[in-house]
Amino acid sequence: MQTVPLLTVICALMLYAGAAVFLLGLGHKIVWYARTPAPLKIPTMPAPTNGIGVALRMAREAALFESLFKSNKWAWLFSALFHLGLLLEVLRHLRYFVQPLWGWVVLIQPAGLYGGFAMVVGLLGLLARRLLVARVYYVTQPSDYLMILLLLGIAASGLSVTYLDHADIVSFKEFILGVLYFDWQPLPANPLLVIHLVLASVLMAVFPFSKLLHAPAVFFSPTRNQVDNARERRHLAPWAARLEAGLNK
Repeated sequence: MQTVPLLTVICALMLYAGAAVFLLGLGHKIVWYARTPAPLKIPTMPAPTNGIGVALRMAREAALFESLFKSNKWAWLFSALFHLGLLLEVLRHLRYFVQPLWGWVVLIQPAGLYGGFAMVVGLLGLLARRLLVARVYYVTQPSDYLMILLLLGIAASGLSVTYLDHADIVSFKEFILGVLYFDWQPLPANPLLVIHLVLASVLMAVFPFSKLLHAPAVFFSPTRNQVDNARERRHLAPWAARLEAGLNK
């Protein structure tokens, strides 16, 4: 029987732990959001008057950050750079999780190379905004800085593995597939790669307890997901309807 190196065991268990906390914590939060009552009609005006309009509004908000664009162009620019870079990197990293590679994953690899740089530029801009804009600095908490620094560390370590200290990508893919299918393979002993994995695991573990939850939470925001039909239809939360039915008996 092949002996699995200690570094491989530690990193594999770390990834399992981070993924478990991420999935369970995120699932719990989504259920909690879904069950939170919305007793009032509070859509931000001008609001759509039908379901299709709400769906289009949510799509623009999730994909284009429409409200942020209207409120602050610089914040929107840096946020868009970071999120676009993150999306490209996530799609590019699919090459480590699928075998054989899907055709579109191969095609996106060149664009994905620039995703890390876009992430770094966007995060540095958001960090500078929190440090240099007085009204933003005033409301910034230590955890806000820590999240930005954590994401910067992930992006910087990933770029370093690509451009400074190349890791054995074939062996790394074998390690990732081994983690997925519980057939552990040795992890390349590359310090920057290990740092990248550690930071990614930490991000997964803290995600359900951080402000990064705005990613799923935006879809449960009553200011965005409600139809402006207060005059046509009375809005009554389920718990309020049960209470009202009991009082009318």
